[in-house]
Amino acid sequence: MNRKAVRVLSVSVAVAAALTSVAACGGSDGDAEGKKGGEGTVLKLDPIAALREVQAKTGEARSARIEGSTEMGDLMSLEQTGVLGWSDGLTGSMEITYTGGSMARSMQASGVSGPMQARYFKDGYAVNMGEAAARRLAGKSWISYSYDDLAKLAGPAGSVLKDQLQNSTPQQAVKALLASGDVRKVGQEKIRGVQATHYSGTVDVAELSAANSKLDAAQLEAFRKQLDAAGITAQQVDVWIDKDSLPVKKVESGEMKNGRFDSTVYYSDYGAKVSAERPPASQTVDFRELAGRAGS
Repeated sequence: MNRKAVRVLSVSVAVAAALTSVAACGGSDGDAEGKKGGEGTVLKLDPIAALREVQAKTGEARSARIEGSTEMGDLMSLEQTGVLGWSDGLTGSMEITYTGGSMARSMQASGVSGPMQARYFKDGYAVNMGEAAARRLAGKSWISYSYDDLAKLAGPAGSVLKDQLQNSTPQQAVKALLASGDVRKVGQEKIRGVQATHYSGTVDVAELSAANSKLDAAQLEAFRKQLDAAGITAQQVDVWIDKDSLPVKKVESGEMKNGRFDSTVYYSDYGAKVSAERPPASQTVDFRELAGRAGS
């Protein structure tokens, strides 16, 4: 694979990382339990009941404004902001700025610098590479990627990657806590002026078992596969939940096979309008076509 192919692949992986950092390792929602107490404060008998309600409430919210940052060893560091919706598959748009790492250097070498816009659809996403790319691609500044193509590229872990990309919603961090087996309520804290309840847990892949997890066997196995595909052996997950049982902040950190990762995401403006317009075909080139040109 030559340099052009490597750079195209770098963009696809980096934009996928921006999307999946919105969530913890993914999975579908569970049933809700628990009740609300007085004055809008969430009062629960235990953290498990609280988190199951968070899953349900977040699913009902359908969209949110996202702001966050992610570091993955020396591979990449990035910041992202935008609005994502999940009422009918994952859709929306984000502005992504790569702040460091080998992928950022690779893109800078090809003339890509500054923030890039990514638009997410049910079946894939498109990235605006800017004027430098347009000059090299016959005036086409957008590159489109399908989840099916990325799944094939990922080999045996492809189906897991595809599922994770299509289900990267805020409630997935809750699923990680439910899988941990040691989720605990830390206390009350203010997050950007919002009073929130802090929950924390540690996910150890080697110790995941149906005996201590609050997930059923099928959910637990899917979760384990996603962790394995990402090369994650252990992760610390913290979420902050507001009075409406909605996440306002999520922090993940841990070790991957190729280095440490850290991700912090803030959620706000639930129910925000989602924009996910596909770029004009005349301004878009397909990832497969570029890979073919590069001799991949």
